[in-house]
Order: sequence, then C-alpha cells, then structure tokens
Amino acid sequence: MILTLSPSVLTAGVCDKARPNWDGIPVTGVGEAIALASAPASLVLFALTLLAIRFRNQWAALVVLILWVGYASLLTMADPTGISVLAQAEGCIGSPTLFITAVTAICIGMIMYTTPKEARKT
Repeated sequence: MILTLSPSVLTAGVCDKARPNWDGIPVTGVGEAIALASAPASLVLFALTLLAIRFRNQWAALVVLILWVGYASLLTMADPTGISVLAQAEGCIGSPTLFITAVTAICIGMIMYTTPKEARKT
C-alpha cells in the first residue's frame, strides 16, 4: 500500500515528459490554471471570446463556446496513455478544475451578454 503512494520507478520519468522544466515544487490548482490560461490554444480562444463579446454576436459566441467545450474535453479526457494521472500524482501537474470553472463562468457571461435584448425581457 505504501509503495503505491510514493513515486516509483515506473512514474519517475513522467514529469520529464509532461513538464520538462518542472522545478520539483508541487503544482497547485492556481498554478495549473495559470499554465493552462497561458497556453497558445487558450490565448486564441480568449481572443475569440473577446471578439464575440465586442461585436455582441450570438452566433460567434456559440461557436466560441463549442470551441471552449472541445478544448476542455481535450484537457480532461484525451489521455489514452494515463500520463496526466501519473503526473498529477507526482505533483508536476495540478488539477484543471479551477481553469475549467473559470472558463465556464466566462462562457456563461458571454452567452448572457450576447443574447438579444428581446429575448432577455421575456
């Protein structure tokens, strides 16, 4: 039982693959949220979100929402090798929950803001 909780020979190289520049300090949810928010895909999606809000276009907001859902799905479900689970156990990757929660709040706000005024009155 104790052997399964400590890093073993099997998981020792996981952080070298997942986060090559990891300094050994366990990553928290906030640190992981910052890392995910600064990823190129996230920056592009943030820019598209701002454009949808700026032009108040509900169809653009819907497309951006679908892209955010796809990105969040890739973060959470697209790991057939199981490396991210092992990396979370070692501490070099944190939980993406805070990032996904923040993106969900942004998407809800974007949809609410781009809804036509007539639809908001009813």
